[in-house]
Amino acid sequence: MICEVIVDIAHSDVDKIFDYACDFPVEAGTRVAVPFGRSAATGFVMRVKDSSDYPAEKLKKIYRAEEDFPALNAECLALAHTIAARYRVPMALVLRLFLPAEMRTGKVGETYRTFARLVSDMPPAKNAPQQAACLAFLKENGEADAAILRKMFGAAVNALVKKGAVALERRRVLRDPYRGVEGEYRPRALTPAQSAAVTRVGETQKTVVLLHGVTGSGKTEIYLTLIAQALERGQTALFLVPEISLTPQMLSQLRARFGSAAAILHSGLSAGERFDEWHRLREGTARIAIGARSAIFAPVENVGVIVIDEEHDGSYLSESSPRYNTLDVACLRAEYNGCKLVLGSATPSVETYRRAKEGEFELITLPDRINARPLPDVRIVDMRREVRRGNASPFSVALCEGLENCLREGQQAILFLNRRGFAQTVLCRDCGYVAKCEHCDVALTYHSEENCLKCHYCGTRYKMLTACPECGSAHIYYAGTGTQRVVGELKKLYPSARILRMDNDTTSGKEGHYRILKKFADREADILVGTQMVAKGHDFPLVTLVGILDADMSLHFPDYRSGERTFQLVTQVAGRSGRAEKKGDVILQTYDPENYILRFAAAYDYEGFYRHEIALRAAAMFPPFARIVRVMITSDKDADALEALREVYGRLQKLYEAHTGDFLFFNRMHAPIRRIQGKFRYQVLMRLTAEKLLENIYDEVSAVRPKNALVYVEENPSNLS
Repeated sequence: MICEVIVDIAHSDVDKIFDYACDFPVEAGTRVAVPFGRSAATGFVMRVKDSSDYPAEKLKKIYRAEEDFPALNAECLALAHTIAARYRVPMALVLRLFLPAEMRTGKVGETYRTFARLVSDMPPAKNAPQQAACLAFLKENGEADAAILRKMFGAAVNALVKKGAVALERRRVLRDPYRGVEGEYRPRALTPAQSAAVTRVGETQKTVVLLHGVTGSGKTEIYLTLIAQALERGQTALFLVPEISLTPQMLSQLRARFGSAAAILHSGLSAGERFDEWHRLREGTARIAIGARSAIFAPVENVGVIVIDEEHDGSYLSESSPRYNTLDVACLRAEYNGCKLVLGSATPSVETYRRAKEGEFELITLPDRINARPLPDVRIVDMRREVRRGNASPFSVALCEGLENCLREGQQAILFLNRRGFAQTVLCRDCGYVAKCEHCDVALTYHSEENCLKCHYCGTRYKMLTACPECGSAHIYYAGTGTQRVVGELKKLYPSARILRMDNDTTSGKEGHYRILKKFADREADILVGTQMVAKGHDFPLVTLVGILDADMSLHFPDYRSGERTFQLVTQVAGRSGRAEKKGDVILQTYDPENYILRFAAAYDYEGFYRHEIALRAAAMFPPFARIVRVMITSDKDADALEALREVYGRLQKLYEAHTGDFLFFNRMHAPIRRIQGKFRYQVLMRLTAEKLLENIYDEVSAVRPKNALVYVEENPSNLS
């Protein structure tokens, strides 16, 4: 038997099929240990065949199979081929997407424990009180972990085993990442609008369905119904959410309805938990995969429905190689399985909505909240007036009044500010010095709780300045406001209020998000202050006030998507208010109250926003009317990055000269942030009208193989910094 093997080395020089002989049964998708060069390597069996073009005597033999099961099924292998060809990346790099990372290194595997159970009710010896106690314990509990039992009763356990009264059994134990996450399932009758949406999903001939529903319109119940239908047909389901913070909440709903059939996959799990959840999906004991972006690669078969919630979110674009778009991969899986891909959002991306409006996707709208609950009123507060009145705090008078009413009535409030830390910038009032990271060309952020400066790009910490390192002045100024400062100001204003903060600094560990959200849901806090983590997907019935601080922050970024992202954030966070009986209020604070984006958001006018935005993009020839392509070059040394840039630019310039009419823009330059994590960054930026040139760009870039630099292509990058 001959096996075609891809060696697990992500390098273009070995990105090809190698034939190996195998003298034991093996299937495609199995990980194997093989001789490679002067050492051994791990590889993936891509295909099994009867013969090879190479002489049998020259073929090396596979040493062994790494597992007694194929790690990758047929769909995963087919998908890997497509992704590798689409994004011009080594096949090994793509295959890794389908496996828990630690599985490849051999640092994780199945966990076994020994259990003791009572098999005979024989009376213990009169002079053996420990044996008697052990027997009584097992009689009451049925079985117990043998290690724990030995700690409790010592040698009595082994004595009872010898006597035949107790039996030991070694069994596999699954590590449950959210053992305490259990919800209570209460059957809910679908509203007519929800029932109609479910019916349309089933009847449409189109593969992709866009479910455009306002916040609180009941999209989640539609998702769960579609998943239930898939399971009833004997199929599986994929359920993607944009934030790790949303997975426990959604998992509790899935487990309440479907029990242990739901498995969770995301980067916040431990290595063992991730492996066990992956294994449950692979062997079919779990049939629903829920998680963030990486869950699209879950090893399930016979998929009946794929759901991508909050499809507009930028986290669905991978920013590490391979730089895939989750929507593209989901479309491939939906087509392979002949199932529906359901995209859900109250604020769909402009590109997705256009495809739906033009008939490529099925468009289903839910314009009303469940039970005709009104959307919260949005008040736009002009912060310029607040400043003129002498109010230098982060809170307007209207927001303070709203908070006081909320606290007095026993309701809850959410304050949204998309900037963590205490102060955005630390600078010297005398000479203008700004504290910057040594490894990144960005300003440091002051964190008061730790009394340190942090870089939010590489994570490096620095001691807080007591004096300016340039001029020695002690006049250090904290510019800008972050979530830490907001919490500090709130405590001064409302000392009896219970306040929680939710940002990257407070949510470390796999249960960081869940812990904070559960406290808030259990009414252990009155006010939740957070970044975009609090903006979407959460349902807190007692929240009747949402305050949006510094709504302009993302409005004027040098990015064609800045308006769209601001509209989405404002609309999403506003939707957290008034989701129960009591109507909600939203206070939107801004220094640009007449801005059309904020006006559309305050009116929940997505159609108006879309018409305005799509007209602007058509006039300026931005996506979806053109495609932005960026070739990024990074290196530890500036000279190496420049050398790679010259080679890349030279090859692409020839392409540009041959197809000048298809280019709206073509140039090389520093990346906006010149250095991140110690790496110098350059880019070739292009705007194209012809999608056909993408293949040519990938071909030219993949032909460049610099020794000391990394070169990669990004399509319509979510972050142009």
